[in-house]
Amino acid sequence: MSDVIHQGLERLAPKLGAGPLRDVKRLSGGASQETWSFDVGAQGFILRRAPNGVPHEASAQAIGLATEAAVIETVRKAGAPAPEVVHVCTERDGLGAAYIMRRLAGETIARKILRDDAFAHARKVLPGQCGAALQKIHATDKQTLPDLPVMTAPGMLDRYEEIYRSFNSPRPIFDFAIAELRRRMPEPVAPVLVHGDFRLGNLMIDETGLVAALDWEITHFGDPAEDLSWICMPSWRFGGVDKPVGGFGAVEDLLAGYHAAGGDPRIDADRVRFWTMFGSLRWGVMCMTMYRVFESGMDRSVERAAIGRRSSETELDLMLMFAGKL
Repeated sequence: MSDVIHQGLERLAPKLGAGPLRDVKRLSGGASQETWSFDVGAQGFILRRAPNGVPHEASAQAIGLATEAAVIETVRKAGAPAPEVVHVCTERDGLGAAYIMRRLAGETIARKILRDDAFAHARKVLPGQCGAALQKIHATDKQTLPDLPVMTAPGMLDRYEEIYRSFNSPRPIFDFAIAELRRRMPEPVAPVLVHGDFRLGNLMIDETGLVAALDWEITHFGDPAEDLSWICMPSWRFGGVDKPVGGFGAVEDLLAGYHAAGGDPRIDADRVRFWTMFGSLRWGVMCMTMYRVFESGMDRSVERAAIGRRSSETELDLMLMFAGKL
């Protein structure tokens, strides 16, 4: 266990509750940030921290941990399912860029959520719950939120095409997808708060269904269908290809939950499908970026290399989607 982490949490413990600091441990998962679990007396907490406490450009979209914490608290108070942030670290805390949340009970591992009997009921209600939760997020008053990037479909497609072209590694299906997405570009809608990475792995689930949305580091203002589609991408179905919503449900049920909660009626299955195809192209380019990071020697982890190889999966997904077979 890091001495820096233990010493910093020891200093903060009296502010968090009564009782001793105990059970400090680093959790697995989290490709871009550190995640630590700890208790103060009878209360459980999570520390989310930049690697070694130093912010870095892991993603061009990353908004910074202090801003992320502010967004989480704002949406939670507005009624969206999100953890409670109890402390945003300052320089005096000695932990670097970080914040602390109350620990929630539940599961984030997709394999367990999709297969274990304990989550059988949750799988039935999750599509509607996810739709309703996204409506709550999208309905958050922009005046109550920090300054965030605004991202439109044309602007994002330009950006990801530029990144793809910079690799000088042509992939015909990516070329076709870029051209086809430009042809199918939907009419714009007013930008709303978008989580940006709403999918299994970033959702806390218990036996009753959705507990909270986690990992808000690429939240921004954008098209609500971007959020509704991300969980529908084949890459995030974890083998449940015949159940487009996260491997557990149908798009119709996701949208029914969204609209029943007050979501924009213009957000329909066709718009979600456009963004699902766009999301697969985007993820493919992101995977290429991951491999370049590995190849450059900046990060020689197996995880980076393995994610880099997944760009080929998105090529197959795009071919099947454009052919109407997925």
